[in-house]
Amino acid sequence: MTTVYTKDHEWMRVEGEKGIVGITDFAQSQLGEIVYAELPEIGAQFSEGDVVAVVESVKAASEIYTPVKGSIIECNSLLIEQPNLLNTAPTGDGWIFKVLLSNSVKLDNLMTENGYQEYIQELG
Repeated sequence: MTTVYTKDHEWMRVEGEKGIVGITDFAQSQLGEIVYAELPEIGAQFSEGDVVAVVESVKAASEIYTPVKGSIIECNSLLIEQPNLLNTAPTGDGWIFKVLLSNSVKLDNLMTENGYQEYIQELG
């Protein structure tokens, strides 16, 4: 199992042919209290970098991008009733969607955890 990160503050845990995607702890701390999550449709196809979902906090709305090309196979329906899971467990129960990875998925442009930690340090 591998976890990778984007510059847009999403994480993806790769488990075989699927990726589980959510927002990082850094992202949720910047957003503040999350009050709403708009989830993608199951079966929808996306390319790397496409907007897949939206989360709204008391501060702002934020688009969630897919780190890889693939199709949505599951959404975290708990977020509809409990969007605060994105604040309390962003890298656990607060995952947003699962994507079936296409055969040509490349993880080269995504960061390791150490690389992501260095990236957010650079942000100040």
